[in-house]
Amino acid sequence: MDAKPYLIFRGAHIVDPINRIDAAMDVIVEGDCIHSLVYPGSENTWPQPCEVIDCTGLTAVPGLVDMHVHLREPGQEHKETIETGTLAAVSGGFTAVCCMPNTSPANDSPEILRQILSTAKNQGRCKVYPACAVTRGLSGQTLVDFETLAQEGAVAFTDDGMPVKNPDAMRQALKRASALGRPILSHCEEMPLVGGGVMNLGPAAEKLGRKGIPNTAESVMVERDIELCRETGAAVHICHVSTRESVLALEKAKDEGLPVTAETAPHYFMLTDDAVAEKGANAKMNPPLRSENDRQAIRRALAEGTIDAIATDHAPHSAKEKSAPFENAPNGIIGLETALPLSLSLVHDGVISLADMVMKMSVNPSRILGLAPSGLCKGATADITFIDLNKVYEVNPDRFASKSRNTPFDGMKLTGAAAMTVVDGKIQYKCSA
Repeated sequence: MDAKPYLIFRGAHIVDPINRIDAAMDVIVEGDCIHSLVYPGSENTWPQPCEVIDCTGLTAVPGLVDMHVHLREPGQEHKETIETGTLAAVSGGFTAVCCMPNTSPANDSPEILRQILSTAKNQGRCKVYPACAVTRGLSGQTLVDFETLAQEGAVAFTDDGMPVKNPDAMRQALKRASALGRPILSHCEEMPLVGGGVMNLGPAAEKLGRKGIPNTAESVMVERDIELCRETGAAVHICHVSTRESVLALEKAKDEGLPVTAETAPHYFMLTDDAVAEKGANAKMNPPLRSENDRQAIRRALAEGTIDAIATDHAPHSAKEKSAPFENAPNGIIGLETALPLSLSLVHDGVISLADMVMKMSVNPSRILGLAPSGLCKGATADITFIDLNKVYEVNPDRFASKSRNTPFDGMKLTGAAAMTVVDGKIQYKCSA
């Protein structure tokens, strides 16, 4: 039987800050685009033939975009694949992800970029926008061919996982990326200041007898990159902000009107370094979980707009890798399937509004990556996230679509979750329970 040409998502409450919609409406989809939005009770105007999906009680928002994800393919498929990573993405409400280049080999050449794009096209459940390396092999030294990679489909450039250690290389990278209309996503980490540390410098590290990483390991390079932005006029985006000092530097840069944007991740506004004692390596990431003062600074920065985006820094690792002694275990946690409810906790706590959350998880990431978001309106691509704001559940990693299970949020009770994810007009995920 042929599929009906129109899909009608009936009765959801739409929250779309781009088009200033905050009302119950029916969303009519034709093919991969939104045909129209109509108010409830307009059934006699619906185009035919159609399939009606009841969304009463759900909230519909422009599709969520995660601008910082590690899909691990090629070369680390034991951790995650493009197929499993994008399935995790749609399960968490994301319609698009930007994947980092620290694969094996690194995504620093047209050949690897084409491979990722081809696999995403054939196996991906959501849109995949690759970021390519800034330097060859993520070495922090020799720049890649920005022009060719941008032409082949790179939406951004980053050495994420490693900093661009050479400041002149970063300066030149900013200039070349800016000329192409692509952002640099900066992993800010002064390695000499890290000095072999494995968690945040503070009482928690002292109690556990572990070497700590000072806040300055991040904030010094944040300040460096802001200075390079000031000098070149090129946009720079600061990844995974975790410290109060970085927030203060960003506030000054924004007050000055510099083209600086920033993201943080849910673990930095939800947890502190005290979690390491209980969760072990599943609470080990880079940058590390910080102090309560830092956590509160991140929350204030989200509320005040100093931090533009919430990204997951989804970093899957196998159980065997994470079971190594803490000092040797790899950094990173998964986040695609917990980011939405964790971010909704900011809404429940009154830190940000739901519309603000949509800006930070959909609109702003799209704008930073140059994807020109249009929201939910006639003619727009039908990328829609439907949310059940009232669903209460306990995080169970065994139910994740991701190949990995490394989360510090297991057992946490959360409120709110993705109910359905629509990508290019097709339902790619629908909650079964």
